[in-house]
Amino acid sequence: MPGRVLRKIKERVRDLQLQKVQQHLLTQTVRGHQPLQHVKEGKIHQPLNHFNRKDVGTFPQRFFVNDEYWQHPDGPVFLFIGGEGPIFKFDVLAGHHVDMAEEHRALLLALEHRFYGDSINPDGLETENLADLSSQQALADLAVFHQFITQTFNLTQRNTWISFGGSYSGSLSAWFRGKIVGLSLTNEAVGGSEKCLAAVREAFSTVEVALIGGNVSQLALDFGCCQVPKDSDDQVSAMDFMSVSILIELMESLADIFMGAVQYNEEGVFMSIKELCGVMTNNGSTYDGEVGAYNRLVELAQIYHSTNQTCEDTTCPFSGMLTLQVDTKLCPMLFGISQHSLAARIAFTNTYYGGDNPHTHRILYVNGGIDPWKELSVVQDWTEEGQEAQIIFIEDTAHCADMMSRRSTDRWSLKEAREEIENHVTTWLKTAAQEMKEKRRV
Repeated sequence: MPGRVLRKIKERVRDLQLQKVQQHLLTQTVRGHQPLQHVKEGKIHQPLNHFNRKDVGTFPQRFFVNDEYWQHPDGPVFLFIGGEGPIFKFDVLAGHHVDMAEEHRALLLALEHRFYGDSINPDGLETENLADLSSQQALADLAVFHQFITQTFNLTQRNTWISFGGSYSGSLSAWFRGKIVGLSLTNEAVGGSEKCLAAVREAFSTVEVALIGGNVSQLALDFGCCQVPKDSDDQVSAMDFMSVSILIELMESLADIFMGAVQYNEEGVFMSIKELCGVMTNNGSTYDGEVGAYNRLVELAQIYHSTNQTCEDTTCPFSGMLTLQVDTKLCPMLFGISQHSLAARIAFTNTYYGGDNPHTHRILYVNGGIDPWKELSVVQDWTEEGQEAQIIFIEDTAHCADMMSRRSTDRWSLKEAREEIENHVTTWLKTAAQEMKEKRRV
């Protein structure tokens, strides 16, 4: 399945985060403090379809609550919104939002996204049920959960809510842009270089030439494919559908190695950009002497043991076979969305959420300079003079790094960004409190 390597990288980052939290909790337990006692797990039964009253189906949505820091009854509420994966107890035990919750005496919540983790019916992933997996349904889940928590904890307007989330890809494109990854691989501040990008381009070009030339058995052998496509005397188009699918998956899996390094960089992935570029430019390579870029790509694949991204212009370091047209063929196959309706549906989504110029209030968009996902976020400040800025851009930081708890090894730019985030949160809470006082006077 495409994206396997990228998922493994994400899971590894998550596992490392869990290990750090467990070590921290163990240290606190030794000191007589037991924060886990304050964490409670619950489930709320949500409608499968909030917008069709005739559909009476429901699913159990999991959540966690941590009331350790909460200043009852008027303290604020910090909600961590789950994304494309399960939530864990540590989502209300560690992270920058938890650090701020302790400072502001907030009630901590984490809500799992529908159809991920335990928040799904046994038959929820059947193709016909995936229509209920949408960002609009997820937003409705949040509205129902807000009402549920308000009633459960007897909250009032005095309890200011602030939500936190990162990499919510459920409403975003499933593919990264190769162009953006290429720019990150040249970023010298994180160990990249033009030489590294050139080597990646050369390696993928060699792979593509081999595919077009029909020399696929050697490729399958070099990269350890589980299935071996049939060789052909002609070009790739002459192969059967299964063979082409295997080769496309191979190209996407190879690209995933670089996607993961760029997306998470120093957050616990197998290799950072610096380490990856070291292999691709022969620094520390296990091969003796000067070897070609193709062999260095083979070495990387061997490091990962197994190996998604569209690639259409000259700035892309990966194969030109990974095109948007290929990817969008999944829409009619899996979801019954015709190709000709895609443009209108994309336009609706951009209008619905505001695209890259949303008219939002008290929302902060935080992005890392080497994070490919920034192209799908808001990175340009559209606020008018006198309004509060909505953008924080951390030039040399990877994906969601600001959401982790503080570390002594953090880059200075990341430390400054967290301080700025904290200032915004403090200002919002003070403003909300002041507005509430003015309402009472009226």
